[in-house]
Amino acid sequence: MHQLHTAAPLARACCLALVVASLGCGRDQTDARTDAAPGASASAVRVTDVELGRSVGADRRISDATVDFRPGDTIYASVVTDGSAQNATLLARWTFEDGQVVDETTRTIAPSGTTVTEFHISRPSGWPSGRYTLRVLLDGTEVESKEFEVRAPAAN
Repeated sequence: MHQLHTAAPLARACCLALVVASLGCGRDQTDARTDAAPGASASAVRVTDVELGRSVGADRRISDATVDFRPGDTIYASVVTDGSAQNATLLARWTFEDGQVVDETTRTIAPSGTTVTEFHISRPSGWPSGRYTLRVLLDGTEVESKEFEVRAPAAN
């Protein structure tokens, strides 16, 4: 009877250890899925949002969001990143319908937390009407794309 009395607390301790270990394993699997989210790069920085519009505020965020532009518009993009790195490279590649590169701009960032980077394109003679795509690359890997259109205003 004495051996049975001392074995019960040992069995409870083992069960408790297994429960704690299994909880830890589940958390590691969740974190691994988060790390592999779209927009992730080999660095500790990931793109969390890309927005297009006609203007940006002092915080570099879009203040007039749209995907429909007029030929004379300056087209802005706000790229939001999260994470930290001493050196990460963002590239904005703007293309026309057939894949022709209209503009490519690179910005080197050293983010610590949430950071907003602004890109823009303009054309004094006006943009040809049609469909365009903005592709955002982080450290050489495409992580986001946004389609938009340029249309001439309707004649009255």
